[in-house]
Amino acid sequence: MNLERWKKEIFTIPNLLSLFRLALLPVYVYIYLNATQTYQYVAAGAIMAVSCLTDMIDGKIARRFNMISTLGKILDPVADKITQFTLTVCLSLKHTQLLPVLALFVIKELFQAVVGLVHLRKGKMLPGALMAGKVCTTVLFVSLIALVLFPNVSPAVVNAIALVDTCFLVISFISYILAYFGKNVKVQDLESK
Repeated sequence: MNLERWKKEIFTIPNLLSLFRLALLPVYVYIYLNATQTYQYVAAGAIMAVSCLTDMIDGKIARRFNMISTLGKILDPVADKITQFTLTVCLSLKHTQLLPVLALFVIKELFQAVVGLVHLRKGKMLPGALMAGKVCTTVLFVSLIALVLFPNVSPAVVNAIALVDTCFLVISFISYILAYFGKNVKVQDLESK
């Protein structure tokens, strides 16, 4: 790949937005873990909200201005998963009811990473995120950011959120298992996309 093409592939607005989301994480972690006042929790929640907005914007920009790249297809979901993981770990430290959600999230993502890498080595990958995965990501972000913004909710509310998040994670996990190994496999050759 020549230098011009490499720059065009790497330095796209969507890719830079994904990198920006990753750069926000240490700021979020510092603010959230040291928060004692309402405004600090609001600041942490605002950082995560900005992260979610840039996630929505980068995909729209990529499609609208034909900035879709192989790197972007990998970087965007990786940034999503690292953000979700960081958010869930931080919240699990304050709300232990979320530990099963964290465990299921890790198992699901490890499965997707390993299976995805195996297929990538064969020159294949999913053409994009599955609808179940997109819905799961949205539910996780909304529910977890709500917990960041309202840290003193009752344990019953945290339990309800944990149950809802677990259900969506299970549905997403099953969808990805079927996408890779089911009757109607969705994996495609890299060249065909």
